[in-house]
Order: sequence, then C-alpha cells, then structure tokens
Amino acid sequence: MTVLLQFSTRFAPLGLFSWRGGSRMASDLFDRQMAMYTSFHRDGRNRLTHFFGIPAIILAVLLVLATVPLGSIGGWPATLADLVALLVWLLWIALDLGLGLAMAVVVIPGLIVAHAVVAAGSGWVTWTVAAVLFVGGWALQLVGHAYEGKRPAFLSNLFQLLIGPMFLMAETAFALGLRSGLKHRVEAAADAYFSRAGR
Repeated sequence: MTVLLQFSTRFAPLGLFSWRGGSRMASDLFDRQMAMYTSFHRDGRNRLTHFFGIPAIILAVLLVLATVPLGSIGGWPATLADLVALLVWLLWIALDLGLGLAMAVVVIPGLIVAHAVVAAGSGWVTWTVAAVLFVGGWALQLVGHAYEGKRPAFLSNLFQLLIGPMFLMAETAFALGLRSGLKHRVEAAADAYFSRAGR
C-alpha cells in the first residue's frame, strides 16, 4: 500500500492521470468531494470510528452481494460482489490513480473474505454476519458524528458514500507524510466549505 501511495506522490507533479492532465475534471471533483467530506469529519474521535465502521460496512455489503452468483471466470466463482467491487474500484482509480490503486488493499481482501464466508456457511450465517457488521459499522459512525456534532456527510450528498473509503486512504497517506499537495488543497477547501456552511 505504501508503494502505491508513494507512486501517487511521485507522478502527481507530472500532470498525469487525475491530477493536472486530461482528467482535470476528475481531479477537481475529487478535491471538492474530499473537502466536503473533511468538513464533516474534523473531530479525531469521529475519524477513528470511521476507520472501523467503514470497512465493516463494506464487508457487509460484499457479503450480501457475494450470495448472487454470476458464473465462473477462470475457475473463480464470480458473484455480484466482484462486479460491483470492480466498478467502484475503477471509479476510485479515475478520481485519483494512486489512492485508487491503493484501495486494492481493501477491495481484494474484502472479496476473499466474503467468498470464504459464503462458501463455508449457510445463507443464514452469511446474512447474520452481514447484518451484525452493517449495523455495527453504522452504529460506530453515528457515535463518531455525535462527538462531531454534525450529521453524516452523505445526507447532504449521496456521492459521499463512495468518498468515505477514499478519505480513509488519503488520511493514511497524509499520516505517512505523502500527498502533501492534496492535503493542503483539501484542508483549505474544507475550511472554506465549513465557513460558508456556517458550522
């Protein structure tokens, strides 16, 4: 993951991919959405709950989708979880190449676990595990937003549901001292958004 995050830093100044080249629209969209998400997640306790809540929700969704088979591809029992995960992953890559590629550390293990649970247990087990993860994940995030004193960002913009996982990856990159340019842009825009919203 660190290598992928470093990759995004190395090539960001060159105007490639989603930074300052032909995909400027994607870059601007990502910056705006990240700024909005950041403005709803200033409290460290809120951010911490999201580092546990969001992966739990992602796994819950993958578990449910993995119960819908689509056939076999190269010996792999493809399911709706694989298709949806691939499409979302491609969207993340389009928004930001480095962070999007790094999301593989979430997508791939999530798919492996989802397939393993579905294969090993009954439908009742799968749905029970998914329900516990889903409810638990949202409960954690609601606790975080209680600390924050703000409602979840997706209530203002449903696209924020897709930004949440990228926000966590970006926070990881920032903690490692990577993507400082993105960090400064997002924080400045988040401050402006926060001021305009009067929060």
